[in-house]
Amino acid sequence: MPGDVSAARAAVATDAALEMHRWMVLSRVLEERLLALYRQGRIRGRLLTGRGQEAIPAGAALAVRPDDVMCIMHRDMAAHLARGTTPETVLLHYFGKATGPSRGRDGDIHFAEWSRNNWPMVSHLPDSLPVAVGIGLASRLREEGIAVVAFCGEGATSTGVWHESVNFAAVFEAPVVFVIENNQFAYSTPVERQYRARSLVDRGPGYGIPAVGVDGNDALAVHRVVAEAVERARLGGGPTLIEALTMRMDGHAVHDDASYVPAGLLEEWRRRDPIDRLADELRARGVGEMRLQEDWVAARDKVDIAVDRAWSAPDPDPSEASTDVFA
Repeated sequence: MPGDVSAARAAVATDAALEMHRWMVLSRVLEERLLALYRQGRIRGRLLTGRGQEAIPAGAALAVRPDDVMCIMHRDMAAHLARGTTPETVLLHYFGKATGPSRGRDGDIHFAEWSRNNWPMVSHLPDSLPVAVGIGLASRLREEGIAVVAFCGEGATSTGVWHESVNFAAVFEAPVVFVIENNQFAYSTPVERQYRARSLVDRGPGYGIPAVGVDGNDALAVHRVVAEAVERARLGGGPTLIEALTMRMDGHAVHDDASYVPAGLLEEWRRRDPIDRLADELRARGVGEMRLQEDWVAARDKVDIAVDRAWSAPDPDPSEASTDVFA
């Protein structure tokens, strides 16, 4: 762990902390609405959410520049929002509308906006990582000076693709920041059945790269750690491995009741809710309760409007179903 966590937290300006709070709240409100819409039958297919993990994507997204690339995963809604994707765009996608990111061809989690340098996930986890490494290597060879932040879960670190990606990035000094969102369950498999290391941070030295552990429910600490790794990558220092410890507060997807997760464990992590913790930090800095509540009111209003607009958008033309489909 680099430095003192409290010092790292204090180094993040209050304005930046308020911005993180805004995106985390909007992510929570939007995903809660997506869940309600799913249960109403207005969203079909699967729905995976990141409740309880919002600090990681929000903290990371505000640590990068617009020209940096983020390879975003299925529990990182806050990163999409912080990087400029609107709730209406997200809803157009999940409603399968013609004007959505996939133009109605995918109602699941495979969306992103290339114009914002957000790259979509690949379902076979962590097959987004070789893509991230390729982007980073190309950037280094072209001397573009950008960094790539790529997310995955702890379960994905058990694959050969993960090893190959990290090893290749290390050898060729690709400017990639690998962020492991360790939410302690790979679907229903707990971490003690996934690896024997004390921490996934221990894997970093094996690849000859820096590795850092961080409290994944502390948005300010995540922000500072990612910012340091991104700056190092831009300056030619190569990749960094970050393990952000958090907890998946819902099932793998809405069909999963997560009955295999000990109730006491969920309750312990519920008391460490990342939005509540950031709000407490902001209160300690003198931010008033009314200002914090404004984020919740604004988020609900924004999502209400987005639902109405997206639902009334045109459906795709069935005759174009096979257009731009390559497999």
